[in-house]
Order: sequence, then structure tokens, then C-alpha cells
Amino acid sequence: MDRFVSVTGKAAPLDRVNVDTDQIIPKQFLKLIQRTGFGKYLFYDWRYLADGITPNPEFILNAKAYQGARILVTGRNFGCGSSREHAPWALLDYGFRAVIAPSYADIFFNNCGKNGILPVVLPDETVRELLRKALSATEYTLTVDLNVQTVSDTEGFSAPFAIDPFRRHCLLNGLDDIGLTMQHTADIDEYESRRPGWLPTTALR
Repeated sequence: MDRFVSVTGKAAPLDRVNVDTDQIIPKQFLKLIQRTGFGKYLFYDWRYLADGITPNPEFILNAKAYQGARILVTGRNFGCGSSREHAPWALLDYGFRAVIAPSYADIFFNNCGKNGILPVVLPDETVRELLRKALSATEYTLTVDLNVQTVSDTEGFSAPFAIDPFRRHCLLNGLDDIGLTMQHTADIDEYESRRPGWLPTTALR
């Protein structure tokens, strides 16, 4: 996966709580077998009118000011519902590299880290401030820096965030589960070279 060191970009406000994974990526799109191509279906039922084609002018992320946003600011318990990994795939494919919220569903939170998205936890009042700024500005830009573990803007705002050291290491180095395993390639090869010597054999009669 791609490394995450820092991202600077537009902040898109999604002022809703308890956004579940079926809203992030509806179930009818889970049949795709690649990790890419899900971005066009992100928040599908909210982004489009009943015909599934016409953008819904009432949905905040369809506003011109938020096109190309890299950072999503949203409410508590984001990513609740089913455990589908397609949810972070859709967010990433759409262009989001970081999500800021007061809290997340545990499985979604872990899936984000394994797919190169940084889920930042900030206090509710701080998130409310970011939502207010993003909603009131034509283009509100944030920087999420994993090196120094801060969220900041160009107006003097700065807030630290905590992150598990192992998750931070994986994101900074672009290591998903496969990448972590491949760090031990020499040990795996050495083990496999010895393995035939003690495997049981079946005599053919």
C-alpha cells in the first residue's frame, strides 16, 4: 500500500453521526473483485437521485467547493455496521487519505490503517470546530501530519492526535499485512528449504 506521511488538501464536511458501511459503499457493489473502482459508488444513495445517475444537489460532497477533497471530517461512530473492507477501499479510491472523527467502529478503524487511510480521533468539540470551518469556507484546507501527529490549518489551528505506535509504523512505511510478512522473506525461505526434510511421505504401492 502507499505510504502515509502527511496530506494537505481540502477538508470535506460530512456532519452526520453513525454513518454505517452500507451508506459508505452499498451492498450491491460488493461483487467487484478488485480493490479499485469503488470511488464512484461512495455514499451512492446520498450522492445520487433515484435514477442512480443524477448527482443529488442536496448532498454536501457534491458541492463544487468540496470536489477533490483529500480529508473527510465527520461525526462520531463513523464506519459502524457490517465489517466490509470495501468501505475504506471506496474512500481511498474516491481520493480521501485521512478521516477525522470523534470515534469509529473498531473493524472499520482497523481496516483503514491496513489500506493506507489514516483515521484520526479528535475530541468532539474539536471536530465540531473543523466542521464549522469547512462548512463556512469556500475552500478549507487542512494538513494531517503523521510524523508529528497533528492536524493543522493555515489560520493557526493545530491539534495533536494519538495513534498506536505499530499502526503509525505501518502507515509511515506503507506496510499492509502482506508487506509485513514480506519483511521476513529470508526467514521464510530458510524455513521452506528445511521443510522437505521432515515432511511425512506416502509410499506408493
